Amino acid sequence: MKGMNGAEKKLSLNDKTRARNLVTAAIAIGGMVLASQQAQALSALSVVNSLSSSGGVGVSKNILYGDEPLQDLDMYYPKPLVQAMQSQQNQKNSSNDYPMVVFVYGGSWENGSKEDYAFVGQSFAQAGYVTAVINYRKAPEHVYPDYVQDTAQAIAWSYDNAARFHANPQRLAVVGHSAGAFNAVAAVSNEAFLAPYGMKPSDIRAVVGIAGPYSYDFRKFSSATAFPKDATPDEIMPDRRIKGQQPPYLLLTAENDKIVYAQNTINMTQALQDYGASVETGVIKGASHATSIGAMASPLRWINDVRAQVLQYLDKTLN
Repeated sequence: MKGMNGAEKKLSLNDKTRARNLVTAAIAIGGMVLASQQAQALSALSVVNSLSSSGGVGVSKNILYGDEPLQDLDMYYPKPLVQAMQSQQNQKNSSNDYPMVVFVYGGSWENGSKEDYAFVGQSFAQAGYVTAVINYRKAPEHVYPDYVQDTAQAIAWSYDNAARFHANPQRLAVVGHSAGAFNAVAAVSNEAFLAPYGMKPSDIRAVVGIAGPYSYDFRKFSSATAFPKDATPDEIMPDRRIKGQQPPYLLLTAENDKIVYAQNTINMTQALQDYGASVETGVIKGASHATSIGAMASPLRWINDVRAQVLQYLDKTLN
């Protein structure tokens, strides 16, 4: 996808150094994995997940939102909700007013799984959000618009079933990274994707896109296999397909991104603003494409402020 572009015990100095070295190695590996667009069994994401602490959050796995393969999700719960559920306390203590996040991962529309991004679900749940980490069908077997349709279906399912998970559907945000940001933005910004499920874009309270390829000529890159052979960017790119009353957006770019270029966010921001939508933008200082999502993990948060930026925005828009 190149071109789309602590209580806690104190660690000793040596322990801190070793931890930083391990994290740095994981990031380096992660950059290579993303750049090469390969799904490795022993990947940097596996390292990140093994290092990350769940922080007492809970998870329900492999929940179906559709009938096709990969149309499933994992739901993560904040620690206070887990404690209330485990003690089987009454409805008062198991509030149905938690804010909710639907997270869509990237991987050039060909790679990745919800298990790879457990650290993201944990991170949002630790911050108090009931969080769905979704799967979706992949290219090349499934090209556009299949994976965007899956994203819309997962969003609608999460909205319709929010109360089952003690979440408030009126406080739902969609967050995506890389190709997942494309999916999230495309699924919400064009009302045609949500309409079959009885939803409108304005039913979503906020959309956050991190390093998303919203505006590029896929025909010039290896990611062309994720799109119909005879398609053009004007027919597919979300900056050219905005329809319906829009929710507010936060679009973030990674300062040192060599995979997805900042022009994608510039173009998408301009298109949304021209349409009348509210858009905020931000730069994740010092971040590469890999660390723009990797720093959501508990041991990596010192790397950059992506988590702080996203949580600050969600707190403002959902609470």
